[in-house]
Amino acid sequence: MIGRFLYERMSWILLFIFLHALFLFISYVDSQVAFESIVYYSFLSSVIFVFFIIIRYKKEVNFYKILSERTNFLDQSDLPQPSTPFERIVSHNLTQQTEQLKQIESDNLTHLEMEKDELLSWIHEVKTPLTAMQLINDRIEDPSLKNDLNYEWLRIHLLLDQQLHKKRMDIIENDLYIEKTKLEPIIYQEIKNLKSWCIYKRIGFDIHLKENEVLTDGKWLAFIIRQLLSNSVKYSENSEISLTSYIENEQIILTVQDHGRGIEPKDLPRIFEKGFTSTAKHQDNSATGMGLYLTQQVANSLQIKLNVESIQGEGTTFSLTFPKKNDFVLIADES
Repeated sequence: MIGRFLYERMSWILLFIFLHALFLFISYVDSQVAFESIVYYSFLSSVIFVFFIIIRYKKEVNFYKILSERTNFLDQSDLPQPSTPFERIVSHNLTQQTEQLKQIESDNLTHLEMEKDELLSWIHEVKTPLTAMQLINDRIEDPSLKNDLNYEWLRIHLLLDQQLHKKRMDIIENDLYIEKTKLEPIIYQEIKNLKSWCIYKRIGFDIHLKENEVLTDGKWLAFIIRQLLSNSVKYSENSEISLTSYIENEQIILTVQDHGRGIEPKDLPRIFEKGFTSTAKHQDNSATGMGLYLTQQVANSLQIKLNVESIQGEGTTFSLTFPKKNDFVLIADES
């Protein structure tokens, strides 16, 4: 800070040096002026000037030093008290800017909340005609046409469900309810919801649940399983998807294994990134790059460790490692 202060006052210092150098030069060339007296005067004035610089440094720098050390720029309580006219100008401008930024932030948050509420309302309204469409589809006699319509209906349903949970992610901590949850009914319900798609793609399921009860939030766990199953069904054909649960290191692990196209090794580190779609099928317009991202976010909130292993051309295995009982203290603290 002292370097900045001296640099800011460099014009004063140079003017002081120049004037004293001029006095010394005049006294040197003019014999009528006592050179020793001018040297003595220059020495005393230099000492006084140094003390003056020190005093001004302590008085002026404190205000700007506190400003430079601030971490929360929207908190006005830590603004230093101005003591000079220029400091009062700076303090006033900072206060005005902070108030304007807070007002803009408040307006933006209000606007975002309104948009989120409107979107949630729209999603719920769209579900009504979707339900009617499903009832109409059930009355279609042509099996091929019925399967095609059911497949497209399910895609719309899953995308709406994904958007609904995406908008709820901001308040997920307020929505968590941790309790003993059985895996079997959740898994079977999600498979039932995907039944038409599985029939369309000729996919079966092999389920072995050695451990059927976990501590988690059932609704959000259902979302995770729904995303993993729909992802497996989407990239599989004429094969089986295996779901297995077991205990390892006192933790329950649930695996979802498919025999689809697999994931390229270079894509594996990025599949949970927001908006990332496969580089192998980059032209696939049906991929949004949000499913696995949201799955990871929900898993983190539930303290579930989500891992993936894949061999291209052979299949992919997702594993959910549920936390120990003591780990739910973290969830309680976050909530």
